[in-house]
Amino acid sequence: MDLGLKDRVYVVTGGGRGLGLAAARELAAEGAKVVLSGRTGATVDAAAAELGGPERALGVVADNADPATAELLLATARTRFGTVDGVLISVGGPPPGAAADVADAQWQAAFESVFLGAVRLARAAVGCLGEGGVIGFVLSGSVREPIPGLAVSNGLRPGLAGFAKTLAAEVGPRGIRVVGLLPSRIDTDRVRELDALGGDPEAARARHSAAIPLRRYGTPAEFGRAAAFLLSPAASYLTGLMLPVDGGAQQAL
Repeated sequence: MDLGLKDRVYVVTGGGRGLGLAAARELAAEGAKVVLSGRTGATVDAAAAELGGPERALGVVADNADPATAELLLATARTRFGTVDGVLISVGGPPPGAAADVADAQWQAAFESVFLGAVRLARAAVGCLGEGGVIGFVLSGSVREPIPGLAVSNGLRPGLAGFAKTLAAEVGPRGIRVVGLLPSRIDTDRVRELDALGGDPEAARARHSAAIPLRRYGTPAEFGRAAAFLLSPAASYLTGLMLPVDGGAQQAL
């Protein structure tokens, strides 16, 4: 199936590693050009080189919490590749913690990065995307069901999904789509770190796998393919959608 991604241009935050990089790999494999952002120059430069180098991919050091990041990334994409067809907003998960233990400073830092940074980029993207443009959010299964020990994610991700759904209704008449992805146990460094919190990562992985109908964690490539499809013209009639990428872990209809 031709997804129609050849020579389309996407900005992918958090694109140096994890789920952002997984999505960027699949976009690039389908012929898209990408601008990747991350907080470490060596990481985003290595990712850009892997995805085809200067003619196909560019790494930019940027922090989603910085108010200047949105315009920097969009302007860089337009300067290097001439246009922007879509953005995928991915940020590292906020630190774990119990609801009663997370301090104000932790909430504020996570809000700036996970929530407000995403809102800024989406808002700026609306101003430069034309018909057929798309804004994607990498969220979490915590949008639908709180995850024990992840109070900050449980608090912020559902609100961001609500923003995305609202934005989808507002920009739909202009032909711009807004979509969300809800990963659960995808085999990334972040998930392995969460599994290790209890001291026995193998037991944690076995326990979580047993609760997934497919009885295994997803691979980054499986997540990336779902993201590439949703961001592509092949998904042109899908908007306002929150797609679980979780092996069937969520049981709600």
